[in-house]
Amino acid sequence: MSNTRENTSTGILPTSELAQHGGSGAVASLPSGPRRRRRTGWAMRLEIALLAGPAALVFIAFVIFPVVIAAYYGFFRWQGYGPATDFIGLQNYITILEDSAFQQALWHNFLIVIGSLVLQGPVAILLALLLNRKMRGQSLIRVLIFVPYVIAEVVVGTGWSLMLATNGALNGMLKNLGLDFLVHDWLSDPNIAIWTLLAILTWKYVGFAVILFLAGLQGIPEELYEAAALDGASYWQIQRRIALPLLGPTLRIWAFLSIIGALQLFDLVYIIWGQYVASTAGTSTMATYMVANGRNAGNFGYGNAVAVVIFLISLIVALFYQRFVLRRDTAGAITGDRRTGRKNR
Repeated sequence: MSNTRENTSTGILPTSELAQHGGSGAVASLPSGPRRRRRTGWAMRLEIALLAGPAALVFIAFVIFPVVIAAYYGFFRWQGYGPATDFIGLQNYITILEDSAFQQALWHNFLIVIGSLVLQGPVAILLALLLNRKMRGQSLIRVLIFVPYVIAEVVVGTGWSLMLATNGALNGMLKNLGLDFLVHDWLSDPNIAIWTLLAILTWKYVGFAVILFLAGLQGIPEELYEAAALDGASYWQIQRRIALPLLGPTLRIWAFLSIIGALQLFDLVYIIWGQYVASTAGTSTMATYMVANGRNAGNFGYGNAVAVVIFLISLIVALFYQRFVLRRDTAGAITGDRRTGRKNR
């Protein structure tokens, strides 16, 4: 009797009654769990499609489609108007890789990548550590550091080109101070121009790095600092042992953005040096090479081929960086640990 009551209370008929009812009780007792899961799965797919669909369409229209079209025109000798009919295959790409001017521009991009990381990184970390402490005028200093980043590149390039000219403000100030031995041709001397470019880039973009690092530092729990201080750690020991290691993910993201930006650098170089002076001054980049030998030379097929090469170089660098550097930050974030097959919760 007890078993019968328990089964009845749970909604499942005993075997004898199940036979009398033709098994309808057992069928009725099975809820529509799989159906609910199925509905939930379709609802999730529909929600993802509605949320990600517009962004995916924009990405395809403004990134994937232009790259495909550029790759197509890169196989032609095309002057930018009319249909592309003069098919030359891989000749444009072969010319690019064999051109010493492109190799020089690629080398300049590599120097800019290394210089940006070496110069901007330490300066931004020191400023972020300083501004992370409570001090008077903290908000004003943050604004002043971030202001150069939001100024348009045209304004920055024009202003620095005027100040660094041979008869510009910087050389005039050095002469007035009696430091004539420091007067140089900052923009045209091939031995100095690349360092001038790195100094301008550091002034322009260090504010962005400082803001990122400050956001990362403020995400570190204060309890860690307090515990280390109670153990007798000094300020710099706390920063070296706690702040910097926990700031690692932010540092790696900033480095990735800096590398990609340096590989595609164009505007400041083109505004300050121009397409022809940049090559002679030793500051040409792959992007300025593309404009000089593509659009300005009337060879749009060749320019499209250069654009595809820049895209492929940036893509390869991004994939390698994600595979070997960002892997520790993204492994298991969504799909879980592949080795154990368990999802992270």
